[in-house]
Amino acid sequence: MAKKQERKTWLQRLGLWLLRLSGWKPVFNLPDTPKFIAIGYPHTSNWDFFPALFWGWASGLPFKWIGKKELFPPVFGRVMLWLGGIPVDRQHSRGFVGQVADYLKKLDRGVVVIAPDGTRKRAPYWRTGFYYMALEAGVPIVLGYINYKTREVGAGDWFIPSGDLEADFARIRAFYEEKGMGLYPKNHSPIEPKPRSVTVVPGEAGAEVGE
Repeated sequence: MAKKQERKTWLQRLGLWLLRLSGWKPVFNLPDTPKFIAIGYPHTSNWDFFPALFWGWASGLPFKWIGKKELFPPVFGRVMLWLGGIPVDRQHSRGFVGQVADYLKKLDRGVVVIAPDGTRKRAPYWRTGFYYMALEAGVPIVLGYINYKTREVGAGDWFIPSGDLEADFARIRAFYEEKGMGLYPKNHSPIEPKPRSVTVVPGEAGAEVGE
């Protein structure tokens, strides 16, 4: 028997309408799991925010983002939490990666979105924190993308991290070489993991936000 399709919420309908209005095609190739890490790439312009936001609404998924705890002061911090923020303490013994992995383990349903290049400008490499978060928490990594040439935005593929960083990055690289196209292609960051000589050990204190 076919699974009954759930009725879309008003926010999903609004998101789909805004995507159509602005000329974007949403892509929803998502794992059948209640929670996962989602990569946001390429991110070369502030204009990326709008199609990404509309896609998030259209998906019906509870999206979360990460910020240092200083961004969550009393009163205003409640607003940040309501907007999906996850406060992390960079001095915590579990470090940035460990704290987010712990959060994912406790989460019933949701998506943690991370931009691994950490900037709209060209970076020399990707930070690998997102990979180790997913590996430790045992959740899939979704390859979220935006393509200004084809006007597509969304989730094009996903995989379970194997623990072989180089092999998994080769898969990620192959996907984005075909799918990703930022508004400013010259600002695409090379899809290479952070060099081993400067990689922060997962769970160590002092890991950077975005690491």
